[in-house]
Amino acid sequence: MEASVSGQHVRIQGESTLTPVNDQQVKTQDELTLMIDMRGIHKTYLMGDEPVHALDGIDFAVAKGEFVSVIGASGSGKSTLMNIIGLLDVPDEGAYYLAGRDAASLSDSDAARIRNRTIGFVFQDFNLLPTMNAFENVRLPLLYRGIKPKEAGERAREALTRVGLGNRSGHLPAQLSGGQQQRVAIARALAGKPEVLLADEPTGALDSKTSEEIMQLLEASNSAGQTIVFITHNPELALRASRSVSISDGHIQERTAS
Repeated sequence: MEASVSGQHVRIQGESTLTPVNDQQVKTQDELTLMIDMRGIHKTYLMGDEPVHALDGIDFAVAKGEFVSVIGASGSGKSTLMNIIGLLDVPDEGAYYLAGRDAASLSDSDAARIRNRTIGFVFQDFNLLPTMNAFENVRLPLLYRGIKPKEAGERAREALTRVGLGNRSGHLPAQLSGGQQQRVAIARALAGKPEVLLADEPTGALDSKTSEEIMQLLEASNSAGQTIVFITHNPELALRASRSVSISDGHIQERTAS
């Protein structure tokens, strides 16, 4: 990560400098080794008149370059956790620091900027545009970020080659297998050069052989220095990460290989 603290600015990915309101919003240089630092996070929803504690005072930290899996059943709180990490939702209580920046201090525009430039998302459903080919799907978010077309195209080609689809760049999603579509989705995330890759059930709709290919791709990305948070319901895949935690009834605990 190219984050630095000068008492005035935090540099995110070398492309955006954000100015905090005061120095208390930015953590110390030593603490910047944590990419994700969540403390006492609460999130409650109402189901009718009944409160549901999706996250009940959790502490969760991920170091730069770490590969952490989060396993849990449906309704355990893992998607809520992912949404808060990805700045798509905010906690009711607790502190969350992303790359040393206090998420509670962010304006909506700053949160959107950091989300677009610092976080890459990969979902189970791929979310590819059906009328655009693989190259165009990967390039489009870069153009929306204001990256010049030439650079955006180079990044898109590089990312597709990295995931083994350099020769499929002109194919529409319907012309690709499920595993190939997921690789395009991963290439789209990696092309943005995010500090954190959030993968929400990326193998959930794939067979075991294709799931293995996706896991190898995530492992290779992590070996290259990518920080990854990987949500899954598969206990065997979860233990492929360097560290695994389980979430149940809004609480987190560390897992170990049996």
